[in-house]
Amino acid sequence: MYTHLERAGHKSGFVDIDQLGICYPEPAWDPGRHCMKARNVDAVVAGFRAAGARCLIVSGVVDPARGAHVDRIPRAAVTVCRLRADREVLRQRFTGRGGPAELVDEVLREADALDASTFADACVDSSGLPVNEVARLVRERTGGWPASAPGRSSDVPEPSAVTAAGRSTASAQLEPSTGPPILWLCGATGVGKSTVGFEVYRRVLAAGVTAAYLDLDQLGFCRPAPDDPANHRVKARNTAAVWRTYRAAGAQCLIMSGPVEDEATVKSYAEALPATQLTLCRLHAGRQHLTQRIMSRGQGSSWVQPGDPLRGQSIARLLRVADQAVASAAGLEAAGIGDMRIDTDGLTLEQVADAITAGAVLSELRTW
Repeated sequence: MYTHLERAGHKSGFVDIDQLGICYPEPAWDPGRHCMKARNVDAVVAGFRAAGARCLIVSGVVDPARGAHVDRIPRAAVTVCRLRADREVLRQRFTGRGGPAELVDEVLREADALDASTFADACVDSSGLPVNEVARLVRERTGGWPASAPGRSSDVPEPSAVTAAGRSTASAQLEPSTGPPILWLCGATGVGKSTVGFEVYRRVLAAGVTAAYLDLDQLGFCRPAPDDPANHRVKARNTAAVWRTYRAAGAQCLIMSGPVEDEATVKSYAEALPATQLTLCRLHAGRQHLTQRIMSRGQGSSWVQPGDPLRGQSIARLLRVADQAVASAAGLEAAGIGDMRIDTDGLTLEQVADAITAGAVLSELRTW
């Protein structure tokens, strides 16, 4: 649906709600973090609207008993469309994407609860249908959304922008601060930012720290944006908004992954995240490693990232992306971007994570 709207010239946003709730341990009063996710949907609505989006598509799992908690999304006119599938189809899809067989019964019980619910405005059965047909049915059942969405007053108050003057680099953030630590994994496409970042996140949780994780690319699906191709403005604003929700839920630190082109990029995020200790860790890799990773993502053999632009691309296209990644890595190397630099060539995921956790930044994350 997002691609359809983009091709039709409608500026829109997309976010996977599951990416808005990666904060553990979860509060006892919010099992499944459904309230947290709904608050973060409301938070990013403001960011996407500021970027010019006229509508927002949200996908993801909701509370099977209460639905999407639309009462916590006051800045949007929410239309809820529930997708369902037959039990055997669900079983095949879940195990086919690597889901543990022992969890199938739990998935089916949740599906039964959703089938018995009445919270959705529309429902589409996706059994046996290709994605484009399901998207067509969603538009049909919702009366041609977004044209059918209720109007919204243009004077809805927005949260004030958060800025910090006088910070020009990530290093400036390392001065003594009372704010929480943030570790940002950056590097060229294919270097393993998300994979390594999430492994570091798992280790921080294992150390008993309440922590949050963000993949910056997941906060920046808003096209077209010709004046900001990498969508850093909307990513920075959404990052700050989601981080405020996580802090309110008890998060003591944040690990995030995402690309950086130059110091100006770092500055835009530093200004959106005042009173924090921001450490930029750059992962570096050579041509062979980057090319292998990019080819793997294109063929779907790595983690299926929502909205991954490499998945399903031709070999020729993937090789062009690899060439661009090599050039990007060289540019970052020449500019000396980052407070830490780790060469990942020949290292396993665990070894890269070990190198990061051996740094001073992790002592900050553990003791906060």
